[in-house]
Amino acid sequence: MAPDASPSASAPVPSAGRKTAKTPLWRHVRDDLRARLARGEFTDSFPGENELRAQYGVSRHTIREALRELRQEGLITAARGRQPRPVTEPVIEQPVGALYSLFASVEAAGLEQRSVVRNLDIRADAHVAVRLAMEESTPLLYLERLRLAGGEPLAHDKVWLLAADARALLDVDFSHTALYDELARRCGIHLTDGQERIQAVIPTAAEQRLLELPANVAAFSIERLGRARGRAVEWRTTLIRGDRFSAVAQFDARAGYRLNLAATRLPFLGPEPER
Repeated sequence: MAPDASPSASAPVPSAGRKTAKTPLWRHVRDDLRARLARGEFTDSFPGENELRAQYGVSRHTIREALRELRQEGLITAARGRQPRPVTEPVIEQPVGALYSLFASVEAAGLEQRSVVRNLDIRADAHVAVRLAMEESTPLLYLERLRLAGGEPLAHDKVWLLAADARALLDVDFSHTALYDELARRCGIHLTDGQERIQAVIPTAAEQRLLELPANVAAFSIERLGRARGRAVEWRTTLIRGDRFSAVAQFDARAGYRLNLAATRLPFLGPEPER
């Protein structure tokens, strides 16, 4: 919308001087913005607070209350210090009970997948080694990425692989490639099965900043043990934005759901990790 655009003519907003006792002024602003969003007025950009104050002739507090309501409704999103924008990105869907690639799922949704590689090295981690049925001092390849979908943060991903299997991956640029493709091509390892736990969590302040999450948006914590022909080869933890991700289960009349939502710890997970 152009900077000099005016509020909706079909849903006039009373000025501060005409505020009624029954309806707070911010609700008028919220309702008008909601209607404008529904009409697609903000396809290219969404006005900032100063521009909205000028359009509606109200205080910054009134604008912020209206925007807060729209964020809670999932109609706009905004990280600290950034201008609000309409929520138009498709939600990334992952199949439950299937071996999937987040890379492929993002691109299947029509979004470009990019990663910011935060760490790629060889290290030891006693807790992970035990999960992989190895000695605590076993060398592990560690890959940590901030996953982006359409240029926006989607997930914080940490992967451990046995160094004996995956040392060749140290030379890979993981900014735009799929881990499982590289693992198969360079190391001859194809994941065949595994186990996974998906849990809703409240992100820490540091995680909110990393994923640019609004304070009222939860996240999914995903823990995965990947196997190749019955041998554990991968331990992965992923924190993924709850407003950009959904898990989908398939069912039929005979087999029913292949999904266990029981509140019990999966056998392979071991002690609950500290968050």
